[in-house]
Amino acid sequence: MHELSIALSIVELAEEEAAERSVRVTAVHLKLGRLSGVVRDALLASYEMAAEGTALAGSRLVIEDIPVLGFCPGCNARRTLEGAVWFVCPVCESPISEIVAGRELEVYALEIRE
Repeated sequence: MHELSIALSIVELAEEEAAERSVRVTAVHLKLGRLSGVVRDALLASYEMAAEGTALAGSRLVIEDIPVLGFCPGCNARRTLEGAVWFVCPVCESPISEIVAGRELEVYALEIRE
């Protein structure tokens, strides 16, 4: 379960930022792409375990799910892909040449209290 090691890293990162700014973190906001290889529910459960006994105990992990977005050369446009297996344009059925979004695993905000 690599979600626990990811959760531990998120907690560590947030703890360092909180200590540097002398604040308390109440929530960590994370972008999680469908192609990241991380199971959302497992990460949420792991976060609670990882935060237990730390300065982040009782804080929330808020996850923004990022869909798979690809560039279709046939349409010359970005398209949201429904599946994460077949990279084919949902409009013209051309093969998608480039994945633009969907691999994210990024802490992008911390909610704090002083």
